[in-house]
Amino acid sequence: MHSLIIHMATSTERRANVDRLLDDLPDARVIDAIDGRTPEIQATIETRNGDMFAPAYPFSPLLGGEIGCFLSHRASWQAIVDHNWPAALIAEDDLEIAPDALAPLLALLGRHADPDVFIRIPPKDREPLTMVDDQEGDLKLFTPALIGLQTTFQLVGLETAKRLLAATEVLDRPVDTFLQMHWITGQKIQTILPNGCTEKTFPGSGSTVQSKTTGVFHKISREIARARYRGALKRHPQT
Repeated sequence: MHSLIIHMATSTERRANVDRLLDDLPDARVIDAIDGRTPEIQATIETRNGDMFAPAYPFSPLLGGEIGCFLSHRASWQAIVDHNWPAALIAEDDLEIAPDALAPLLALLGRHADPDVFIRIPPKDREPLTMVDDQEGDLKLFTPALIGLQTTFQLVGLETAKRLLAATEVLDRPVDTFLQMHWITGQKIQTILPNGCTEKTFPGSGSTVQSKTTGVFHKISREIARARYRGALKRHPQT
């Protein structure tokens, strides 16, 4: 099994964590993150204002950081295709894995590293457990009814990567939000929880995704829109 670590070279404060991931993950290498905040990069991809699919995404237009995150994951999917790997792990550079969870996690993932797989290993436990598909110690692999957000760590198969690349030539919402739409992608997504993974914080480094919130009224409006959008997603459960 191969591993890709998405990392922007200018984020020097994350380099030590990247080096740790290079040691911990199987056959790991760095893939350059894409800075979607630059006009040159934005000119390379067509974007829409959340209206390509139903439900419409209410938080448009996409910000530069969101574009860069999506394009970085597309570059990772393309690398899987270019190398013809059956499957590969994709990690963002803020991933931390508890030492005692690493071996069982890799063992569980290794049993499912086939070309049609997409397994999320999220740092936050927000997906209620359904029927367990497989288990390694306390780590449980299952198919959530509602796919969670974040793209910190996942296992992506070759055929999965091809499907996702074909479906994302135009972007209209963030990558994690798009991946929730399994009825559009045709892609089953599984989750492992618990998994020993967390997001490492880097004081002073800031975020590449700018805030869209500018006041109390906007915060309330966003929460209402978020609840409505989540409600619409619940009408499309994975089975």
